[in-house]
Amino acid sequence: MLVEHSVQEMLNELASAAPPPGGGSAAALAGALAAGLVSMVCNLTVGKRRYRSVEADMRSILGQAESCRERLTWLIQRDMEVYSTVMAAYRLPSTSSEERLSRQLAWQAALQEAADVPLQIAECCQNVVQLATDAARMGNTWAVSDAGAAASLALAGAQAASLSIEVNVRSMEDGAAAEAFRSRIERILAEVGRLAHETHAIVEERMEA
Repeated sequence: MLVEHSVQEMLNELASAAPPPGGGSAAALAGALAAGLVSMVCNLTVGKRRYRSVEADMRSILGQAESCRERLTWLIQRDMEVYSTVMAAYRLPSTSSEERLSRQLAWQAALQEAADVPLQIAECCQNVVQLATDAARMGNTWAVSDAGAAASLALAGAQAASLSIEVNVRSMEDGAAAEAFRSRIERILAEVGRLAHETHAIVEERMEA
């Protein structure tokens, strides 16, 4: 599995001519890194006398961030799998009319799944950036910049995921399904952008204090 490779091996695979891993896996990786940074802020806050009043909140954020990190790590691999499914469907034989119909049905079904995975990635990134906002507001001042970095990475992950969604929905014959994907990711991006902006403002304020 890709996630079991070293960082260098993963980067080499991303840079290679092989289609997967691609943008969707990279989006999930950005989100997982963001979640890891949120966890770090929490771990640098929990147990500190100065932040005793927010310890329960920070422990809750830590648990949620770790859940997000685990899911996004899984989605790195899952995006590779659904891309392979799309390509396998596209390469099915299409000599007869029956084969062409079977191939088209398989391809359309694979496209739906290939759009759904980056949508899940974007949703996870939205959760992470909300956690980053809370961590920036309550976490250890010495680590507040890392909460800001988490928000930036989560935003990048959501934006990258949106492109993976769009490239798949453009080939969908089901216009209603395509529009539903576009509508959902548009709302996610708006909220992630708002939260990232809020997080950065909190970070700037706390760094200046």
